Amino acid sequence: MSNAPCDRHRPVAHLRPPQNWINDPNGLVHHDGQYHVCYQYNPHGTDHANMHWGHFRSADLLNWQILPLALTPTPGGEDADGCYSGNAVSDGDRIVAFYSAYRRDRQHQPVTTATSHDGGLTFRPRGDLLIPEPPDGTTMYRDPYVWRHGDGWRMLVGAALADGRAAVLLYDSPDLEDWTYLGPFHTGAPQPVGDAGVLTGDGWECPQYLPAADDLGRGILILSAWTAEDGPGGVLALTGKDRNDVFEAGPPQLLDHGPDFYAPAVMRAPGGRWLLWGWACEARDQVWTRTDGWAGTLTVPREIKLTEDCRVHQQPAAELTALRGERVVHAAGSVIGDKLIELGEPGRSFDLAARLELSGQAGLRLVTSADGSEYLDIRLDPFAGLLVVDRENASHDPKANRGTYRMPYPVGEPVDLRLIVDHSIAEIFLSTGQALTLRIYPVGDGPWRLQAHATPDAQLRYSVDAWQIRPLNIKEPSAEAPAWEGSLA
Repeated sequence: MSNAPCDRHRPVAHLRPPQNWINDPNGLVHHDGQYHVCYQYNPHGTDHANMHWGHFRSADLLNWQILPLALTPTPGGEDADGCYSGNAVSDGDRIVAFYSAYRRDRQHQPVTTATSHDGGLTFRPRGDLLIPEPPDGTTMYRDPYVWRHGDGWRMLVGAALADGRAAVLLYDSPDLEDWTYLGPFHTGAPQPVGDAGVLTGDGWECPQYLPAADDLGRGILILSAWTAEDGPGGVLALTGKDRNDVFEAGPPQLLDHGPDFYAPAVMRAPGGRWLLWGWACEARDQVWTRTDGWAGTLTVPREIKLTEDCRVHQQPAAELTALRGERVVHAAGSVIGDKLIELGEPGRSFDLAARLELSGQAGLRLVTSADGSEYLDIRLDPFAGLLVVDRENASHDPKANRGTYRMPYPVGEPVDLRLIVDHSIAEIFLSTGQALTLRIYPVGDGPWRLQAHATPDAQLRYSVDAWQIRPLNIKEPSAEAPAWEGSLA
């Protein structure tokens, strides 16, 4: 069945469970012809608590099946208070999940595993810890990431060190069972990331590593920045080379320039592709999410790669074009001076492609109220070389977050932009491979309208097409084999 939304803000083309809390994507693996996407899940409510692993499976990224919970805390066990983040690997006929075992009476979240021999329908926990103790001098330790390396395996674990540096720690194994600590793979003292107001953090969570398909040792290291004072921050992308088990990288960059993106995870997919999902957290009052009965969503799957000139490039997975339905906007023309040009009505869930050429500040506006007072603004500033996304007026409800966010773009060239809007989530992609994710909660009545606009001294030439997005087809569990604790209503 298709998961139609029960309220105006629930996405239809993004993965999330029928109800309750969701955060980090976990356990991403392609096994026996199927994509497996797990995630942090609270089956009892809309708060970050009672962490289990929920589980989706698909053969094509479009039609999904909800499987039974992959991981459940063991009362009195090593993960008694939560099965926290990690990843999974395909090894022969089995899937092995690596995750952080959480107990409130323990400072760290050491690594343990669970194994499936039936295609992910059930997982058997090992019971004890795979790596019982972190290395000396470690003040934070969590979130394993395992990948195949030659004839063996490698593991990264997110960490913070007693000397104030954030770190990812490297392990090696011939068989996924016996692990040898090799030392820090990468470390860094807290520092600003460009001028975005984001810090690299006191510690690094959810490390992900994408080795390039060559023999040069190149790769992408993805790190979620965490600080003791504020908790989760931005997501860092570093490009560089693995030299003697140490990752030598250039300056960190933001993987996503929006405020509501964190803890992404990657999967090695057929054809040599890497796919990435992120957690799009809520940007509204917790009372609101409790009333609606759900919180959080995953982003759309993104293809991510390292370019020849060592840049990180993201774009929506190619399969998503199959979700395009009726073309609802088809417009080309120009705006000269201080004008608003109506382009059409895209609906509440749409996939837009645009080419914009401009002199001066100009852009697109998604109007979500009949009187035009509620809107999301996307404008290009050629003087600063920035794409600016302004949600100050995106919701009349004071419980929704506001703010203005920026992403650099190459000045002097036409701007090719992809915008995916799905009720309360907007994901913006540039042809340069950059992305910006944010949440919006329009409450205005009337159809949503798309406009082109320019400032008094500017000119904009535009070509815009938008298609309705069909909902993902998600098969919910049968009554005989429930995957969720509680009602699916």
